[in-house]
Amino acid sequence: MEAATDTSASARRELYSSRRVAPSILSADFAALGSQVAEVMDAGARVIHVDVMDGHFVPPITIGPLIAAAIADQVHDAGGVVDVHMMIEQPERQIEEFAKAGADSISFHAEATPHANRTLHAIRELDCLAGLALNPGTPVEAVSELPGYADIFLCMTVNPGWGGQPFIPGSPDKVRRLRELVGEAAIEVDGGIDPGTAPSVAEAGAGLFVAGSAVFGADDPGAAYQAIAAAAGAE
Repeated sequence: MEAATDTSASARRELYSSRRVAPSILSADFAALGSQVAEVMDAGARVIHVDVMDGHFVPPITIGPLIAAAIADQVHDAGGVVDVHMMIEQPERQIEEFAKAGADSISFHAEATPHANRTLHAIRELDCLAGLALNPGTPVEAVSELPGYADIFLCMTVNPGWGGQPFIPGSPDKVRRLRELVGEAAIEVDGGIDPGTAPSVAEAGAGLFVAGSAVFGADDPGAAYQAIAAAAGAE
């Protein structure tokens, strides 16, 4: 693995400014989580995605701060970052715990709180990059007042809640419209991303590509990561 790197806010922004595939540990084998994270990082991954679900905003219950903390040192020592995606109600109540756990970026859903502007500020005050996520049924105009306040805009390309869902075909057009609205901010896509779907959202303006089952559901997660990265033109 690469040597440890600077994970200051400026260094994280530089990392996220290039195209990156972000393997989601939601689909990993938790009995072998450390080795699976090492496998994809050895293959080139530098953004490790952590999907947080509360059983309210979405039906499943998944990962909490303890899991993020369990991999944070390993990811940072390998020159990577921990990218937390909160699919939870009242996310403003949990951001401090994930920042303490080692998150480098924290995204929450625009649909989950009436206080998006305040929550984005609070995340940045915790020295994390701030991200805002949109469900497939939420128009891009919902974030029209927030460019400049968010570092990352996460466009769901499936309905949130479960891994392994099929990619929504209209997603590239939505990403294109989002790109026009948010300027130079990073755009992340999450759901159904594989070598067949990554090129269309990359062409539309996405730079971060979350892949869960397509990576960790493969016989060789490292090779699967590299195939998606090649298809997306990612590093």
